[in-house]
Amino acid sequence: MARTSRTTRQVGAAASRVPTARPSRPAGRPAAVLAPAEPHVRQRILLAVVMLMLLVLVVRLVQVQAVDGQAIAAEAFDRRLHTVAVPADRGDIVDTNGVVLATSVVRYDIHANQRVVSEEMDPDRLPEVATTLAGLLDVPEAELAARLWGPDDPDDKRGFVYLARSVAPDVYEQVRKERVPGVGGDRTTDRIYPAGTTAGNVLGFVGAEGAGQAGLEQLFDEALTGTPGSQTFERGARGQRIPTGERGFVPAVAGGTLVTTLDRDLQFMAQQVLDEQVEETGAQWGAIQVMDVRTGEILVLADSGAVDPNDPGSWDADDRGSRSAWTVYEPGSTAKAITMAAVLEEGLAEPTSRFRVPDRYTVSGQTFRDSDDHEVLDLTLTGILAMSSNTGTLMAGERLPNDVRHEYLSRFGFGRTTGVGLPGESAGLLHDHERWDRRTQHAVLFGQGVAATTLQSTQVFATLANDGVRVQPHLVKGVQGPDGELDPVDVDQERVVSKETARAVVSMLESAVADGTGSNAAVPGYRVGGKTGTAQAFEGGGVVKHVASFIGVAPVEDPRLVVNVVLYDPRTSIYGGVVAAPLFSEVTGFALQYLGVAPSAAEPDLFPSTYE
Repeated sequence: MARTSRTTRQVGAAASRVPTARPSRPAGRPAAVLAPAEPHVRQRILLAVVMLMLLVLVVRLVQVQAVDGQAIAAEAFDRRLHTVAVPADRGDIVDTNGVVLATSVVRYDIHANQRVVSEEMDPDRLPEVATTLAGLLDVPEAELAARLWGPDDPDDKRGFVYLARSVAPDVYEQVRKERVPGVGGDRTTDRIYPAGTTAGNVLGFVGAEGAGQAGLEQLFDEALTGTPGSQTFERGARGQRIPTGERGFVPAVAGGTLVTTLDRDLQFMAQQVLDEQVEETGAQWGAIQVMDVRTGEILVLADSGAVDPNDPGSWDADDRGSRSAWTVYEPGSTAKAITMAAVLEEGLAEPTSRFRVPDRYTVSGQTFRDSDDHEVLDLTLTGILAMSSNTGTLMAGERLPNDVRHEYLSRFGFGRTTGVGLPGESAGLLHDHERWDRRTQHAVLFGQGVAATTLQSTQVFATLANDGVRVQPHLVKGVQGPDGELDPVDVDQERVVSKETARAVVSMLESAVADGTGSNAAVPGYRVGGKTGTAQAFEGGGVVKHVASFIGVAPVEDPRLVVNVVLYDPRTSIYGGVVAAPLFSEVTGFALQYLGVAPSAAEPDLFPSTYE
């Protein structure tokens, strides 16, 4: 019992020396002496911390409101301020009489802020709103509801999404009356062409962003576009406009009005009869130009199968431009008028000079022939042109040196663009005379070995009809500003041959209609001079196609118009006098009467075509 008591006392004494719940400390570190803090000390520490925090807040407040206040306010204002562009209305394109060929109409793009819609509109109202807006905007109801409400996750909702684009103003007003939160509209414009396909290949069209993509729309895009304006307003965090916020508005300046030389009614008529003739003859395509010889203004520039600029995507890209400006081919016999002018101007012959013309003629070791076999003909220079004799033309022009032949072809516009004002216009093909081979140097006298566009051939006859002065062919008179003042385009002029030479050639061309291959081109009541053409077009790969044409002047005694009719690869006949001349007669007769040109009063005094 005594041992047990002793042991118990020892354990108890040891236990009394061990502090209860005291944490262990690392070996070698002296025990800290902890003294209980007084209450007033704790209060002072807490007060100091609070005062320090208040001091920091005061300093920051002074910095924000006094030192940086204006800068911060300006930054916040800038974040609220939003500026949107106000597009300028694209200028109209009108014909020579002011008839609108292209214009812009007001439309609206309808959009929604999905965040505002989901926060401010009762979800139960969504089906009703979607049904109403779908009917107004012609959008499937399910699709519109999805665009309007957006994803279920609020973080995925968009602040801007289109519901419909390019809707009419009355539809926009109906959408506004529904007062759907988060739904609005922006003003925009659509380009429309009231005349449809009439002059479609000349006017061109605009792309989705409103920029000109072809034709006059492309060439005069800057003048038509105008200057955009801007609208500035404050908006909240969710993108909504603040009704009492700052506002600003800079009005847009509309583009100028492009005044063309085209006559819509003449253009429409020419396109109709051209399409009919292309179908009837099986031609691949056709073209017609009507030009005022005094001014160089083109009243008609018609292409068959013309594009509708309201829907250009329905036509192949190769069919959207004007073939008259970029398709080249040998001009053929119509270019004989240049040789006649050169021979007369150089004093090598007169309209009545006599030639014995065989059906075959050999020069420089090269043999050339007429289109038909015939006995030797006794023809004057006028008769050679009237009968469209290749061999006679060679005989008349063989004394022209090569450099002179080249010079006259160049003077009349071959080898350079006309400057008519269409994208992609070709300069044709006129090699330097030093590159001509033995055959080409002679073939150029009757329109082979050289390539030209339809417009280049037209300007040759326009120059002759204008007493030998070339006036630059053009499609645009100028750009009319908001004040109504017209800024005219510059039109170049140059004398090509003398007045006497030009009038003599025009008189010779009258014989070609009265006595020669162009008899089908006669216009009742009017004196007409002109020339048939049967040319070739080389398409590569050995493919050669024929081009039938007729170019004429009317009325001969006081020339007003030059009309050129071209049919590319006709199937019924390759001769211009057969397929092109009748169409020339129809278009020219209509144009002269439409323009109020008085019928010819005097009888023609023609040069003789033959002699005995």
